[in-house]
Amino acid sequence: MSIPQEILFDFGRIKVPLRVPAHAEILSMGQAEPLENPAQAIRQALREPIDSPPLSHIVRSRLAADPEATAVVVISDDTRPVPYSGEAGILFPLLDEMMEAGLAPRRIRLLVATGTHHAMSDESLRTLLDPRILALGIPIHSHDCRRKDAMVCVGRTEMGGDALINRVYMESDIKILTGLVESHFMAGVSGGRKSICPGLLAEESIHILHAGPILSSPQAADLVLEGNPVHEEALAVARMAGCDMIVNVTLDSSYRMTGVFAGDMEHAHLEAFHKLKTYAGIPVDRKYDLVVTHGGFVGINHYQAAKGGLVCAPVLEPGGVCILAGLHPDSDPIGGAQYQAMMRLLGEIGPYEYLEAILDPDWTFVPEQWEAQMWSRLFLITPPENLVYCTQDIAPSDFAWLPGTDARTLVPDAPDLGTLLQGSIDLAVRTLEAKLGRRPSVAVLPDGPYGIPIPC
Repeated sequence: MSIPQEILFDFGRIKVPLRVPAHAEILSMGQAEPLENPAQAIRQALREPIDSPPLSHIVRSRLAADPEATAVVVISDDTRPVPYSGEAGILFPLLDEMMEAGLAPRRIRLLVATGTHHAMSDESLRTLLDPRILALGIPIHSHDCRRKDAMVCVGRTEMGGDALINRVYMESDIKILTGLVESHFMAGVSGGRKSICPGLLAEESIHILHAGPILSSPQAADLVLEGNPVHEEALAVARMAGCDMIVNVTLDSSYRMTGVFAGDMEHAHLEAFHKLKTYAGIPVDRKYDLVVTHGGFVGINHYQAAKGGLVCAPVLEPGGVCILAGLHPDSDPIGGAQYQAMMRLLGEIGPYEYLEAILDPDWTFVPEQWEAQMWSRLFLITPPENLVYCTQDIAPSDFAWLPGTDARTLVPDAPDLGTLLQGSIDLAVRTLEAKLGRRPSVAVLPDGPYGIPIPC
């Protein structure tokens, strides 16, 4: 009898051990050496940035021109595992360098780039940030994409809309972006320009970036920048808004820092992208009857878990089964009302009709239609009922309209996520074997949305 393989699904907040069939192929990210001394690497990156003066020089130069100069430091919300605290935290060293250069804490603002996400609670911010930062008393603002009075127009986008950017950001004299460069299923990768666009964009401007025709491009995909219209539009808007320095990091599958990239918004970001590609891409030369993965740290709700579901699409046989596990600690484990409305529509009319509707010139744009559009990519390959969704955070009644199969109907009374997921895998293998009359091919993506299968 074949001995099952043992693997670990790391959701960032918990780790779930699993057993998968001996013949399953484990499609893992490549290995990247974590930094031996992250704290030292952060300081060095700030003092020897890529194609940019050191951070201290930038600050001193602005203060020389205006002693009352202000600074804004943009941070990501808790949908990204950016290291903002601890010995490997990037934020306190950054602020420390600015203060050592003469900038008083009262002249600094932290700005959370929420995009269309809801604002973080005080408790979430305390969890996210280093206590040393909170002790400085630096004001923290959350971007609100729906507050028109909090926006400034910086120009017209190439796609014909006004680029409306957060006022706190635009009225600051020194502009610093921080974040994580990881794969992103629309923009290619996160980080860099994305902290501004869509991170600090007005909702009506985000509509242009996430319009149906743009996301229909096959180049709007993980680990693709060249020819990606989402990346190109975001970069154009970020150039208009301006940025003095970015401080971005790359992480491995265990969320350990593999690189720090400070400096010019474009050049430092590209270096981080090239670093990420060396280990995040997974060459694959076949498709599978069953693909198993998870939503990762980013999958705080169903909306974000789409990123995990979409990595399965390139390697899933037409009509195959996708098992997706999600840990959803968000206050809204599904997503906002508009996302829910679009997912209801997708479930009611199906992916072909949904795409036809949102691509119609007479269609009235609905915020968050884009995430349902991305789910459609998966459902063009396999019907929604073949998505087995494993979570204990969404009410069973909601699966009456959410596309997909609630794993709890297949594995009733599972006491925890691990048991639910394990039972779903075992049942899917048995069911497919009976249906196909042979042993099903199985792929496991243990890195969730961070390891990207690349057909070759």
